[in-house]
Amino acid sequence: MKINLSDLHSGHISGYSSYFYTGGRTLEPGRPTAVFIHGAGHDHSVWTLQTRYFVSHGWNVIAPDLPGHGHSAGPGLKSIDEMAKWVLAVITELGARHVMLIGHSMGSLIALQAAATAPDQISRLALVGSVAPMPVAAPLLDATLTDRNKAHAMINQWSYAPRAQLGASSIPGLCLTALNERLMQRQAPGVLHTDMAACNAYTEGFDAAAQVRCPTLLLSSAQDRMTPPKAIEPLAKAFTGGAPLTRIILPDAGHAMMSEAPGAVLDALWNFASTPAQPTWAHQ
Repeated sequence: MKINLSDLHSGHISGYSSYFYTGGRTLEPGRPTAVFIHGAGHDHSVWTLQTRYFVSHGWNVIAPDLPGHGHSAGPGLKSIDEMAKWVLAVITELGARHVMLIGHSMGSLIALQAAATAPDQISRLALVGSVAPMPVAAPLLDATLTDRNKAHAMINQWSYAPRAQLGASSIPGLCLTALNERLMQRQAPGVLHTDMAACNAYTEGFDAAAQVRCPTLLLSSAQDRMTPPKAIEPLAKAFTGGAPLTRIILPDAGHAMMSEAPGAVLDALWNFASTPAQPTWAHQ
């Protein structure tokens, strides 16, 4: 059905009921729009701080639960290309143009492919915790199919910096690894495997990067063992379209940087969204 900007909390995209988080605010025509795309086995809630800040400072935000994730119905989509087309269908239903796409991990591949597929619709692109290709270790891919608890433990071990695994938290009193495990447990069986298999199979990243025409941010973390900063170099070199490329490495976080360093992630995204686009390289 047609989704109205004044009432975008759920709708039917591609035949299934879909959920979109809007930062607790009604979307307003005329505001810039940022679309936040979560990673494998997650949902919109990983972006809570960033979405609420953006929406409180003059932006519309859309943080969808991808099909089969969170509150969105339907089976999980099986390829990055399918997921990118779904995101673009959401944007089209909104009637939004020139949106900023922000994606984490698997979501970064979705955002990258969407920006390459519909360059006229995307004004800025932020890839958080990204590499391309994004291979998944065979033991982890197998565990997502045969032993979810083992898969969750492996993801937590590789996604968080040592401090977080020892109990340090950006929010005192909360255990970040336990929260992430519970978030993954809430997803339907099979979702994590479908997501990881889609990441593992995606080989179009370099071609997609070459087609991107908008300013792009590559946001990495120095202690990321899932998508380490050094592994992003081939992808960075693939952005040959001439648009500005900004690279930032956060020093004290791992792959789960939105929870480990929420303020630093927000600062990087907000500064990128708010300042004139010029190529930069920074360690923060």
